[in-house]
Amino acid sequence: AMRQLNETGWMHNRCRMIVASFLTKDLIINWQWGEKYFMQRLWDGDLSANNGGWQWSASSGMDPKPLRIFNPASQAKKFDPDGEYIRKWLPELSSVDTEYVVSGKIPESDREMCGYPAPIVDHNQQQRRFKELYKELQ
Repeated sequence: AMRQLNETGWMHNRCRMIVASFLTKDLIINWQWGEKYFMQRLWDGDLSANNGGWQWSASSGMDPKPLRIFNPASQAKKFDPDGEYIRKWLPELSSVDTEYVVSGKIPESDREMCGYPAPIVDHNQQQRRFKELYKELQ
């Protein structure tokens, strides 16, 4: 989705939510960084919608459900089960089995063959970390 945003200046709302959740809850980065980046890139950027969307994703705005954490693999399985969108924007994964593309669990041998990097974080580990950090704030 980030490649789509950087190339076209647009991404689907579902992708915006997944990206925002990943930045704020997997990488534990301030939502304002993502909000600013989106406003610099989106051709349909609207200050109130963008700001509200990022706050919603970071659980700091309206409807703040703190443990609403999007799992990128679950989202891909539900909304891109054949990996078409993923492969469109990550053509280097064109020869990788769909199961691996959608799950994000691409074997090291396949990653090396197509020049695709290893994941920067483990979602399940980061989800646990975020929940621990949230409990500390209580």
